[in-house]
Amino acid sequence: MTSAKSTSYPVLPLRDIVVFPHMVVPLFVGRDKSVRALEEVMAEDRQILLSSQMDASVDDPADDGIYRTGVLANVLQLLKLPDGTVKVLVEGKTRVAITKFVSNPSFFEAEAEVLHEVDGDQSVTEALVRG
Repeated sequence: MTSAKSTSYPVLPLRDIVVFPHMVVPLFVGRDKSVRALEEVMAEDRQILLSSQMDASVDDPADDGIYRTGVLANVLQLLKLPDGTVKVLVEGKTRVAITKFVSNPSFFEAEAEVLHEVDGDQSVTEALVRG
């Protein structure tokens, strides 16, 4: 994998789910920081960085409690529910590596670099598939 330039994105820490590129996933979001991150991206370009928490039982994870590899996703739909939570439909676009977290009291934010897939030797891939 090779990487490109670093850009800052709002981060949505996920519990008990990993989102990959090309996946379309509905998420229910209730934490204040996460709701604020979604509000920010809806006002901007609708791109959010999704990364899983290391411990799903932690309500407010520290920077070191979030995995450093995630996916940049587009918010397709956002619906605010009466109980204050948000249902959001996201589509994973590309894998990213978090290079550092940015200090932001409102929501998680991190600088990340896009990870590009490196194609291998096609004959080796075919041989591995055959076993």
